[in-house]
Amino acid sequence: MTLQECYGRLEGDYGEVSSRLPSEKFIQKFVLKFLDDQTYQLLVSSWESENYEEAFRAAHTIKGMCQNLSFTRLQDSSSQLTEALRGGRSPAADGLYQRVVEDYQLTAGAIRAYKEEL
Repeated sequence: MTLQECYGRLEGDYGEVSSRLPSEKFIQKFVLKFLDDQTYQLLVSSWESENYEEAFRAAHTIKGMCQNLSFTRLQDSSSQLTEALRGGRSPAADGLYQRVVEDYQLTAGAIRAYKEEL
């Protein structure tokens, strides 16, 4: 699988990220580092402990990472969750949290598959 195919699987925008970052090797480096980042685990543990202020910060961080890497699908859902948690938990937050979980699994799965083929 190529890096472009990986972006297709995770519903990202390879063209956008490649216009901002200097080379495919550079993009690859940060895409692979995404798997090591612990922010998603922080989101899950914060959500489970009902610490919505910490969950807000984690969702906001995920949104920023995805924006930088052009992970469009996960960026969209984490952005919506961030807004649903801004100032406290809104009624829409539960459904949006589930969507972030699904989108993260899709994104991480695509990156893992790409990594296995390297």
